[in-house]
Amino acid sequence: MGELLQWCLEHLNYWTISLLMTIESSFIPFPSEVVVPPAAYHAASNGEMNVILIILFATLGAICGALINYFLSLWIGKPLVYKFADSKLGHMLLLSGEKVQNAENYFNEHGAVSTFVGRLIPAIRQLISIPAGLSKMPLGRFVAFTALGAGIWNTVLAMLGFVLEKKVPEDQLIDTVTHYSHEIGYSIAAIVVVVLAVIIIKNYRKNHSLK
Repeated sequence: MGELLQWCLEHLNYWTISLLMTIESSFIPFPSEVVVPPAAYHAASNGEMNVILIILFATLGAICGALINYFLSLWIGKPLVYKFADSKLGHMLLLSGEKVQNAENYFNEHGAVSTFVGRLIPAIRQLISIPAGLSKMPLGRFVAFTALGAGIWNTVLAMLGFVLEKKVPEDQLIDTVTHYSHEIGYSIAAIVVVVLAVIIIKNYRKNHSLK
C-alpha cells in the first residue's frame, strides 16, 4: 500500500487524485492535505491540470471512500465495527473504539447534517460515514451531504495549494497547508453550525407563532 501511495503521489492526475481521496475517506488513514494542495500547486505552476477538475475528482473520490465506510457499517453492524476498530489491524489503521464512539456521538448529537459538517472537522472527517451507515441514513441524503461537505473542504485545500504556489517552496507546502487547513476547517464548521442553529430557531418561532 505504501508503494502504491508513493507512486500515486509521484504521478498525480485526476484519476490518482480520485483514488487517493477514496483511500483518504475510507478507514485507511491518509490525509487529504497531501493530495489536493500539491495537485493544485502543480496546476498553478505548470498548468497541466485544471483546479476545478481537481476539486471535482477529489470530491468524487471522497464520496466513493465514504460509501465504503457507509456500506461496510450497514452490512456488518455495530458490534463488529467496534470489534474491528479495537483489533490489531484496526489499531494499525489508526482506528479505535473510542474514535468510532466519538464519531457516533457527533452524529447522534447533530443528526444527518453531521455528514456535511463532519467533513470539515479533523479526526471526524474519515469516520463520520460509519455512524451514518449504522443508523441506516437514507443513501441519497448521505451522498448529498457528503458531496457538499467534501466539495467545500476540497475547494479550501485546492485554493490553499494554488495560492501558496507563489508564496512557499514545494517542500514546505504540506506543513503550511496542514497548519492553515485545520484552522479554516474548524472555522467553516463553526459558521455552518451557527447558520443552521439560526435557521432552526427561526423555523421553530415561525411554526409556534402560527399556532
